[in-house]
Amino acid sequence: MTTNAQANAQANTQAPAARRRPATPPAGAPRPAAHTSTRSARLLAALFLAPTVVGIVVFTVVPIIGSVVLSLFHWNVIDDPSFAGAANYREVFSDSTVLVSFRNTLVFMVLAVALQLLIALALALAVNGRMPMWLRSVFRSAFFFPLVLSAASISVVMKYLFNQDFGVVNWLLGLVGIAPVPWLTSEHGAMAAVILVYVWQQFGFSFLLFVGGLNNIPKEIHEAASLDGATGLRKHLAVTLPLLSPTLLVASVVGIINALQVFEQPYVLTNGGPGDSTRTVVMVIYETAFEQLRFGPASAVGVLLFVLIMAVTALQFRLSRRFVHYQ
Repeated sequence: MTTNAQANAQANTQAPAARRRPATPPAGAPRPAAHTSTRSARLLAALFLAPTVVGIVVFTVVPIIGSVVLSLFHWNVIDDPSFAGAANYREVFSDSTVLVSFRNTLVFMVLAVALQLLIALALALAVNGRMPMWLRSVFRSAFFFPLVLSAASISVVMKYLFNQDFGVVNWLLGLVGIAPVPWLTSEHGAMAAVILVYVWQQFGFSFLLFVGGLNNIPKEIHEAASLDGATGLRKHLAVTLPLLSPTLLVASVVGIINALQVFEQPYVLTNGGPGDSTRTVVMVIYETAFEQLRFGPASAVGVLLFVLIMAVTALQFRLSRRFVHYQ
């Protein structure tokens, strides 16, 4: 009896451990359905991501590496490339045209992006107000429509509109007693015309971002602010802008990256003139590479522009820790 009781107690003690230890499937047995499903999901995700990853590698990573390598060589397409080391970068930093183009690009970026965000935000607040849904849809489509048009074709049309002698813009200004403005033939007028044309085409993207951001702000927050006495501009500054700050960050990052790469508008409207007053960095890259066949210095300018874009973007994200508020 004592022996049987001890055996039963030992069996009961070992039973939980046996239950906790899953049985090892025999070799060649089919795997569980959950494991197969997870593997299939991973394979499907990899197949969907593959075109994007291949596109990024082929059209972004490889050209960047190629530009960095090419910036260290002298090459005119006809002759064999010869190693130049840092000579191309020394030439770029000593070229006054390149330095002026960087200055013009930075000035253009600040003015164009500020005006673009201001107009887009004002229109988004207006459209998000009280109006019929059909009218709101009409405004959204109308403001976004210029973005889908070709920048070159828009610039050709705008070149006639801003003509000093027979342009529609000066004709409208003449109706209110303003003398004709030399939009495309004076230093400040040319930069102003390029900025206006660029902003007119680009603000639709920021506008849609702001409309989406405003729709995501809970109405209860605005109602609570109204009960506390906040109205009009005060409510927008104290409530709307802090809650819209993540959208503002995205719009400003995209806007600055695009503005630093502006090319079509100044090239078609003014061809960089008068003088070099509207010549941008991308214009210098194009002229150096495809008109002068000096691909080494052109690549060096491209690398410097890439570094500038990365530095400005990193600075934006650094400052966003202080100014961006997430719900």
